[in-house]
Amino acid sequence: MPVLYGIKNCDTVKKARLWLDSNGIAYQFYDYRVDGLASEQLQHFAADLGWETMLNRSSTSWRQLSTEQQANLTEEKALQLMLDTPTLIKRPILNTGSELLIGFKPEIYQAKLT
Repeated sequence: MPVLYGIKNCDTVKKARLWLDSNGIAYQFYDYRVDGLASEQLQHFAADLGWETMLNRSSTSWRQLSTEQQANLTEEKALQLMLDTPTLIKRPILNTGSELLIGFKPEIYQAKLT
């Protein structure tokens, strides 16, 4: 069963959930704020997707970071920022069982899940 990772009040996550529901695809929803986020899980995502892809530099949370926090990013520093502030993670992340998809594009969900 696919697992959708995100934050329930995120508009993009809401669109992905609506698409999955409308297409009759059963899935588990994992909310970072409610369920927490383990360092190992985040490292697994980064190994597959790349930490640069996962870091949402257009988010309000990113703009609220200090210049020092944003500067000289390494994978370790970026992952720690994402653990401390999960809203820095681009959403949603969908684990289809065979691959991870980041963001929501209906045509990609259609191709991968039906």
